[in-house]
Amino acid sequence: MPSHRPAVALILALACLAAGAAHAAGQLVVEQAWVRAAPPGAAMLAGYARLSNRGDEAISIESVDSPAFAHASLHETRVENGVSGMRALPALVLAPGASVELAPGGKHVMLMQPKTELASGAHVLLEFVLGDKRRVAADFVVADAAPAESPH
Repeated sequence: MPSHRPAVALILALACLAAGAAHAAGQLVVEQAWVRAAPPGAAMLAGYARLSNRGDEAISIESVDSPAFAHASLHETRVENGVSGMRALPALVLAPGASVELAPGGKHVMLMQPKTELASGAHVLLEFVLGDKRRVAADFVVADAAPAESPH
């Protein structure tokens, strides 16, 4: 009777390698996600959050999508020569273990042409599209101000 131990050992070894490779990839975590409430009829809103890479490889956030808006993109507010302005960011790269704050007056998600009125307390889905084409979905709450940080 032939032994299946070598085949089982090989399968287990390959599974462990695959699990290790999956863990090594960059892992985007989205926390404290919110969209600033705007008056009815506003054509542009802004989204904010803390984005962290909890993986072992750098990740590149290439774009943002949302079914709640006609267009979404990464932007940055900058002051140059005393004049404040916004510019689109082609990508946002996070090294392993790094975090970035999307916050008023800095980097943010520009959300254009909401498809419905979004009152305070509403929730919208945003998807961050990574360089390797993975998508990371996050629930953003519409609020007048940043939500309080969680106690943990």
